[in-house]
Amino acid sequence: MNPIAASELIINNRGAVYHVNCRPEEIANTIITVGDPDRVSEVSKHFDSIEYKNQHREFVTHTGYIGKKRLSVTSTGIGPDNIDIVLNELDALVNIDFETRTIKENLTTLNIIRVGTSGSLQKEIPVDSFVASTHGLGLDNLLHFYRHSGNEEEKQLQQAFVTHTQMNTITTPYITGASASLIKEFVKDFHQGITVTCPGFYGPQGRVLRLGLAQPNLIDSLTSFTFGNHRISNFEMETSAIYGLGKILGHHCLSLSAIVANRISKEFSKDGNAAVENLIIKTLEIVEKTAY
Repeated sequence: MNPIAASELIINNRGAVYHVNCRPEEIANTIITVGDPDRVSEVSKHFDSIEYKNQHREFVTHTGYIGKKRLSVTSTGIGPDNIDIVLNELDALVNIDFETRTIKENLTTLNIIRVGTSGSLQKEIPVDSFVASTHGLGLDNLLHFYRHSGNEEEKQLQQAFVTHTQMNTITTPYITGASASLIKEFVKDFHQGITVTCPGFYGPQGRVLRLGLAQPNLIDSLTSFTFGNHRISNFEMETSAIYGLGKILGHHCLSLSAIVANRISKEFSKDGNAAVENLIIKTLEIVEKTAY
């Protein structure tokens, strides 16, 4: 096997992968991702001990322990493009030998759990509640740069969504399911549904300031979509990329969201920070008790 070139896998002078700025021993196999770099410390303040603190640009990583559970928390910044960086580099840290620059014979599966904020697309999913995403449905184009294929249910969901929304006039949506082994732990106190990932905050999420929209009925078409027992619960800017890349790379991924806005009732959380803190606490309690 030919070594991966220095231009393709960038390793800095201290032997750390370039953007995330971690060495292989500095991350755990269970990783919580957050968008906001400042939120990393809001997670790690609950750790019993911290081994490593690393930062480069918006990518901050803390690794430590809660009891006997070793965890990392990493900030991704906003959007699918940053997820492309973080997921590939986290995978490289465990599945590429940095000395030989070759893919390891025995691959490691990571457990990657996004803890973030989101907007609800259903009136009965109120602000300050939690959503565990059964699927990530991408309106971005990230996964189209990789070879991938969905299972039969995912293909049917994708086709039904395109037929319902006519979204293929703007982009080609893709959809990937959550890790079954992770989402089964997040049932009590969590709404579940399809999470739509958008490549922007304003037009791609149906917000109108000064610019008109190419698809002015976007919110209604998302809210009204159903397929069997599936419906769209919320939207944000990272889940589909995490689910899609995670599946291709062989990792277990789950996205958890604190609802800070309800786009149907037009409400916004009066204390979004408290909602996120409650989600962090609940997530860590569940993760600490599970076997993975």
